[in-house]
Amino acid sequence: MILILDTDTLTVLQRQTEPYHSRLRARLAEFPQEDVRTTVVSFEEQMRGWLSAIAGAKNEIQELAAYDRLYSLLAFFSSIPVLAYDHAAAEHFAALRLPRLNVGSMDLRIAAVTISQNGLLLSRNLKDFSRVPDLRVEDWTV
Repeated sequence: MILILDTDTLTVLQRQTEPYHSRLRARLAEFPQEDVRTTVVSFEEQMRGWLSAIAGAKNEIQELAAYDRLYSLLAFFSSIPVLAYDHAAAEHFAALRLPRLNVGSMDLRIAAVTISQNGLLLSRNLKDFSRVPDLRVEDWTV
């Protein structure tokens, strides 16, 4: 089974936010590491955040801190397989937009990649993702 981590779940791992981090790590340890993946959409979301922090830095200390986080982001995404937002995902995305599910575009893209890969999405955002038909989603931080 392919486990796909959404952006919020990635943040829990990256920041080691407790108690969520320990719970998530314990569950993930039950699966082969190569089955754990994320999406280029989550990469985009996190990259935009750190690029914005760099652009908004008011002094050298802030700039260095933001570049350090960007470097950590690069290292993290080098250690996990990243799924593409491809033609199949784009088709699922288009179909998911039609019923107006009241789910943000980035989350719908993550859902579309997950559905196209027949994966299980790991997210703390069950409120939004549970609205997406045919999406398997669980929160492993609880």
